[in-house]
This record gives sequence, C-alpha cells and structure tokens, in this order.
Amino acid sequence: MKKNIVVLSGAGMSAESGISTFRDKNGLWENHDIMEVASPEGWRKNPQLVLEFYNQRRRQLRQVDPNEGHLLLAKLESQYHIDIVTQNVDNLHERAGSTRVLHLHGELTKVRSVADEHTLYEQLDDLQWGDTDAHGNQLRPHIVWFGEEVPAIDEAILLLEQADLVLVIGTSLQVYPAAGLLDYADSSVPLVYIDLNPASLAGIPNPITVMAKTASEGIRDFMVLLPELLGN
Repeated sequence: MKKNIVVLSGAGMSAESGISTFRDKNGLWENHDIMEVASPEGWRKNPQLVLEFYNQRRRQLRQVDPNEGHLLLAKLESQYHIDIVTQNVDNLHERAGSTRVLHLHGELTKVRSVADEHTLYEQLDDLQWGDTDAHGNQLRPHIVWFGEEVPAIDEAILLLEQADLVLVIGTSLQVYPAAGLLDYADSSVPLVYIDLNPASLAGIPNPITVMAKTASEGIRDFMVLLPELLGN
C-alpha cells in the first residue's frame, strides 16, 4: 500500500513561477489594501474593483507555467499517495499533473453565484459586473475572503489525520485556520518544512526537518531523503 504524504503549500510554492506572494511587507497586495479586494466589505463597497483585481490575477496566471517544484510533486504520485492542501488559488499544481489538490482559499479559475456558494462555474477569462448565474444572480470570484468560512478545512483535517508524512512548502504557517492543520497529524509523523525564510515550529512535537531553500531546491533534496524518512 502506498504511503500517504500530505503537502501543505503556500505562496512560496508558486513564487518561482512568477506568481506574486499574497501580501507584501507593507501590507499591500499588488498595491491594493487587502481588505479592499479580499473581504465581503470590499465587495459590497466596490465590486467592480474586486472583479478587476481578480481579472488581473487571472490574466497573470495565463502567462506563467508550473515550476520544477510543481512537476516534482506530480511525479511523486507514481510512488506515493500524494494529497496537496494548498492555500494558493492558482491552478499550477493541477497543470503540473497533480490529481488530488484541495484548495483551502478557493480557485482563481472558478466563480460562484452570490446567492449560492455551491453554484460554481469555470472562469478562464475576465468576469464582469452583470455576469450572472442561470437565475440572474451576480457571479463573484470563488475565493475565500477574510471573514469568510473555509469550507474545505474539515476535509483537510481528515487528510492530516491519515498522513504518514507531512511536507510543508512556502508558507509562514501564520494564517488560520490553515496554520492549525499541523495539530491534526499524529505526533510521530515526520514533518519536512521547506521555505526560504522558515518560521519557528516551536511547540510542534513531530520529528522535523527544516530546509531553508526555494520550493524546487527543497523538493529535490526531499525526494532523496524520502525513503529514509518513511523507513523504506
């Protein structure tokens, strides 16, 4: 039986592909106050601004490709049961070939009805004010904004509970509820943390390997260590 590896990926996973990290040190996202473009309040105040912001992100996504790290994770599926739980809203994991990807914070290439969060549509081009579902309800980005529930968190918890190894890539582990997911892995499960500027993991009881590297560099080294980490 294949061992279960759960990957928790964040903005650093896609940085090498040219996707901007979620938030700059000055608190802005692409020169916008976060709450203007990533909150229900921002949507109510200026929906056209929010729509154009995500249209720009979608256009950017069409200009970039999966990086080596994405491709290596997809390659691992031939040997292990890989589940990717990502905070990223891009589709680079899927485009690289990964088949089990859970998006905690939504997906840039999908939109949903303002009247029903379960009414989803694929959206590769721009979304405009006046674009509606079959019942005439405005469509909005399928993004989990600040203050909104994370509907995929329960599924993510189940994956962590079944993990034989957890690989964390490119995230500061500061944004909840995603930051609390490590608590659900068994304390005996090895944890590998890849980040150029790794955060402190003090208080986590698991055996930990930290690699202060880019996603691609770290995953290359991780693949060499993997048999030993799993006791193969």
